[in-house]
Amino acid sequence: MSTQTGIRANDGLADFFGKCRSGRYRMFKVAIANEKLALDGHQEARGTWDRDWDPLVLGAIEENEPCYILYRLDEKDGGGGFRWVLISWSPDSSSIRSKMLYASTKASLKKEFGGGQIKDDLYGNVREDVTLEGYKKHVISAAAPGPMSREELEREEVKVAQSNVAISVDTKQQTMAGVLFPMTNAVEAAVREVLSGAVEYVQMSIDTKKEIINLEEKGKCTLPNLPKKVPAEMPRYHIFVFPHTHEGDFLKSIVFIYTMPGYNCSIKERMLYSSCKASLVDRLESQLGLEITKKIEVDSGDELTEEFLMSEIHPVKNLNRPKFAKPAPPSRGNRRLTKQPVS
Repeated sequence: MSTQTGIRANDGLADFFGKCRSGRYRMFKVAIANEKLALDGHQEARGTWDRDWDPLVLGAIEENEPCYILYRLDEKDGGGGFRWVLISWSPDSSSIRSKMLYASTKASLKKEFGGGQIKDDLYGNVREDVTLEGYKKHVISAAAPGPMSREELEREEVKVAQSNVAISVDTKQQTMAGVLFPMTNAVEAAVREVLSGAVEYVQMSIDTKKEIINLEEKGKCTLPNLPKKVPAEMPRYHIFVFPHTHEGDFLKSIVFIYTMPGYNCSIKERMLYSSCKASLVDRLESQLGLEITKKIEVDSGDELTEEFLMSEIHPVKNLNRPKFAKPAPPSRGNRRLTKQPVS
């Protein structure tokens, strides 16, 4: 889920939004000034969109100041309006406060301009990202299929195995998908606090005797403190709200974490936690309305670093996948006679 600052367009920018749709202007720049979105320059079209790109875009950005650039393409949508590219410029040399402010305000800008007119959303923190070549790479990357996670690969393998299974009198069907233990009222209340934003971290455990899911801990939690929350000798379920910035957007991703410390716990605990995970996640999402961005399983809290969470939530797409090379057919050799010729 994304957050917004409440910053709105000032009157001058709001008026310009109506003028720029005529096709006269190729691009315009928007900055945040006095807690308002304000027009900070515009340029008329000179040639085709690709010829205009580098001179206009690179001429508008500043080395240390974030900004937004709305760039008009030559193509139109079904309603006859032009399509636009929203460029979020957030250089590495700018302050963290400015980066967060612009990242949190982008959704408001898109809403006021009209998100349906924006074809692409380009983010850049170095000049190469926002050149014409950088935009073309972005288009290719966005069209490439995303990598499959370990869970997705396992599900795909199961589907393939099920589709190829041979049915006979000896075939056995699985009748039990998992174990369903009820959640206590305290767990449900803590999840609702996550939804309201009052709580950032929830830890749950299974009472193996009563066969219920209990609340162990809830409250505020920063990423550096998250590994310390993971018990070294007991499995646990965790809900963590991970605030971060990705491609110019400030996000708060809800992550479900299942920690299983190897063989330090009993076999019964390992089986119960593994069997209950799917049903618990399903109830959190379908009954309580928790939008889980990513489900993660780790052995220890040391694995829960910022780099690990970012790679799980926003995996890097591989654009250079090697193609499968079909093997050459086996050599047949010289033809041999297997029968005696008739004399």
